[in-house]
Amino acid sequence: MQEKDKSHPVSPLLRPGDIKFGHMIGGLIHALDPRYKRIVHRNLDFAFPDMPRHDLTSLCRNIYGQFGLTLVELIKLAFLTREDLLGVVRVIGQDNLEKAVKPGKGFIFFSAHIGNWEIAHLFTSAYIDMELVLVAKPLKFNSLDHFINRLRSKFGNRILYKKGALHHMARALRDKKGVGLLIDQETRPSEAVEVMFFDKKVNATPSAALLARRYDCPVLPVFCVREEKTGQLLLVVRPPLPMVKTRDAKSDIRINTQKMTDEVEKIVRAYPCQWFWFHKRWKRHYPHLYPEDLARNQRREKKKRAMLRSGPS
Repeated sequence: MQEKDKSHPVSPLLRPGDIKFGHMIGGLIHALDPRYKRIVHRNLDFAFPDMPRHDLTSLCRNIYGQFGLTLVELIKLAFLTREDLLGVVRVIGQDNLEKAVKPGKGFIFFSAHIGNWEIAHLFTSAYIDMELVLVAKPLKFNSLDHFINRLRSKFGNRILYKKGALHHMARALRDKKGVGLLIDQETRPSEAVEVMFFDKKVNATPSAALLARRYDCPVLPVFCVREEKTGQLLLVVRPPLPMVKTRDAKSDIRINTQKMTDEVEKIVRAYPCQWFWFHKRWKRHYPHLYPEDLARNQRREKKKRAMLRSGPS
């Protein structure tokens, strides 16, 4: 564990000018982005059906502002040293982290796309002075993917792409290393378990629950969020989750995945403007939320059937 002087002052990463610039970027994206603005509104309306329309619209604007701050933070992060990073994030729940990270034992920590999720992984690695194995999805744009992965591996972390990562995650735990992953986005039905999120059905990755059961390692919720008034980054570390383990492995994995999803929901409810509402989280079970996607899929199916009927030319 990285020794740190608790009396050492922690300062915000973003200065007032940075915050103003971040909100300006978010406002510009909000004005020029009708497609994702519709997705954000539909997700919010679905998750908070009793929220007044005025409050929902205000929350949507704030979500874009917070996303703008995340972009500015990522740019500044590229120039930070390990010592710089340790000085801009305040840890809440340090004892929880110390209980989970023990010599000679692997551990899993999960997070979500909230606040600054990239800093959550990178700061945790710097704080405990340990190289981590991080699981991520490749981004569509190669240059952006390369930039983000350079940030993620800045202090020696190893990056695994999600496809085929389970074997390497298992090896890391056997080697007594820490594994970090994000669990709040849609997963293919063939690779998922069904859980509840905001009282609605979603598919979630069972990887963390499966590995925790197999290797009997602690599972730790870790989130990086911002204080509303100051913009100060907070690493919120919650106690390791008690994992259910019975003779019914399938049921255990579903129950434990639900426990992790509940932790994600708690942090989203606490900081609703900082979650990545741009993602179509409920598309598998509630496709009507995203009618443009539904119409596009129907057109594809229609075209596919037409090609099958016509046969080879």
